[in-house]
Amino acid sequence: MIPRLLILFILIPLVELFLLVAVASRIQLPATILLVVLTGAWGWYLAKSQGLSILAKIQSEMAAGRVPTAELVDGLLVLIGGIVLLTPGLLTDLVGFALMVPGIRAILRERVKARFASQIGNFKMHPPGGASPSPGDEQPKKNDDFIDV
Repeated sequence: MIPRLLILFILIPLVELFLLVAVASRIQLPATILLVVLTGAWGWYLAKSQGLSILAKIQSEMAAGRVPTAELVDGLLVLIGGIVLLTPGLLTDLVGFALMVPGIRAILRERVKARFASQIGNFKMHPPGGASPSPGDEQPKKNDDFIDV
């Protein structure tokens, strides 16, 4: 967990800073600032339009009586992409724009669903109190106060 946080909060901003300085040295500082502002605005627009589209799909799936699992994962990926696009930087913009592309999102959606499924498969329920049942435990006694019909 610590290495991931280290990458998230130290390494990525350093790479972003390096990229912004490198781009600014090539196209000048005002153009670099304009580029960051424009990618943020375009990212906001894409995230909003994709999000509304996914919301409509979720509503239609629910109206049809189906669970909108794929649409919910797409919504999560678009939300993450929108947040990343609003973060100033060129590397994060690439990741954010990639999450707005439905084809790339479909690949990631399947990976996320497989990861969730594996996590649920590893999940074990324990009875209240924290004691785990052992193989020799008896079944709960039947309550004789009720009459079976």
